[in-house]
Amino acid sequence: MYRFFITGLFVFLFIGPEIVFAQTLADKVQEYKLDNGATVLLVERHTSPTVAAYISFRVGGANETSQERGVAHLLEHMLFKGTKTLGTKNYAAEKKLLQKIKNTGQRIDALKFRTETDSEQLQQLQEELTALQAEHRKLVVKNEFSRIYGENGGVGYNAFTGKDSTTYLINLPANKLELWAAIESDRLQNAVFREFYTERDVVHEERRRSYESSPRGMMYETLLAAAYEVHPYRNPIIGWNSDIETLDPDQIREFFDKYYTPVNMVITLVGDFQSETTLQMIERYFGRLKPGVPVPPVVDREPEQKGERRVAINFDAEQQLMIAYHKPTMPQREDYVFDLLMQVLSEGRTSRLYRSLVVDKQLVTDVNVFGAPGSRYDNLMVLSLTPRNGRSPKEVEAAVYTELERLKSEPLSSRDLDIARKQIMTSILRGLRGNSGLARMLSSYQTLGDWRYLVDYEDHLSSITPKDIMDVAKRYLQADNRTVVTLMREGQS
Repeated sequence: MYRFFITGLFVFLFIGPEIVFAQTLADKVQEYKLDNGATVLLVERHTSPTVAAYISFRVGGANETSQERGVAHLLEHMLFKGTKTLGTKNYAAEKKLLQKIKNTGQRIDALKFRTETDSEQLQQLQEELTALQAEHRKLVVKNEFSRIYGENGGVGYNAFTGKDSTTYLINLPANKLELWAAIESDRLQNAVFREFYTERDVVHEERRRSYESSPRGMMYETLLAAAYEVHPYRNPIIGWNSDIETLDPDQIREFFDKYYTPVNMVITLVGDFQSETTLQMIERYFGRLKPGVPVPPVVDREPEQKGERRVAINFDAEQQLMIAYHKPTMPQREDYVFDLLMQVLSEGRTSRLYRSLVVDKQLVTDVNVFGAPGSRYDNLMVLSLTPRNGRSPKEVEAAVYTELERLKSEPLSSRDLDIARKQIMTSILRGLRGNSGLARMLSSYQTLGDWRYLVDYEDHLSSITPKDIMDVAKRYLQADNRTVVTLMREGQS
């Protein structure tokens, strides 16, 4: 499977009543830079009276230090809690309560991690915090952002935090674009981190559901921690349990004030608007924000892996297998090769692994190959497989390696490569028919470096030869470069 959002495209479709035509992104994307450093990407699409609005920041889980793992994800939760004017009945009164809640919560955190803790004092403080939170709830207007957007036709109001970036998005009627600008600029200027300790508990529960109680989540987390020894890609975006327990409101505020600022921000709008007047509106609302400081690059570099790493997990669930190989990231030429290689291996019922492992040998019920966990720094090709009942991970693993060896010794035909290219481009085009798909693509690649990476993508993909596939397979698909994680019930083999 090629990269999560897409691996490139130089055209997108405009569909009118009787005409379909393609036009280059280079001609249609208008890029601007505000005086405070914010990047703005505008694409006019007058096919429906709607706009997809994305705001992305070049900061994610990989940019956290060991003292603040999980901050970006928890901050995503907190930024839905409102501002000084939205989400409150009386901010002046609320502000005093929030300070008391923070003081009490910080005292609890300081006590609960001591080797010798006064349990009675801790219990008293927890009761005090509960009472303060109950009093605070009387001043809170829940889900105010969602209510306003919903009443004005907004849909898909959401956010996601990744290893490399964080994004906030909404799709709304074109005549409500100024409402979006007012709300989002207010959120960046006047965010209030309400219900911090309650939301921290919510994240704890999210971690339990998504990782500790989920076999696939646990496997993926274990795989990254084993494959990476140094680079922060090894850490879960949500943080480890010990990280979540110690996150502090002041940490959240400091991280937000430092990095969720114009110099790290990409605003992407795709839809029914006039660029000139829209840019003026963006400058009016977002141009007053202070620039902030650029997110520093990750200086940790993962050393070359010198031997296979294996981890076995005992879990009361059906058997699972994951295999990962280190690989280069964009825009290195080998990354384009991996896009095609992964397509050939696992996309569709005619792919090599599906035909061999699912249909012919009936070893697995499903197989998936994807790039992970981020794209700014060198990453992994991950193979995920579910063995059939009665089949062992060992059998499946051996069959996978047989197919990977074929890539090294048998050149793909030109026809197979052409099919893979067409499959990639068709899938991408299908995803870009809506405004949101294009906005997401542009936003993603601009935060990773430059959206213009997409302009030449198809040319790069077309230049890949069967020999390139063989060379990359020989270099990277080696035992010394792989990490293997198996999950099975205790006593299985």
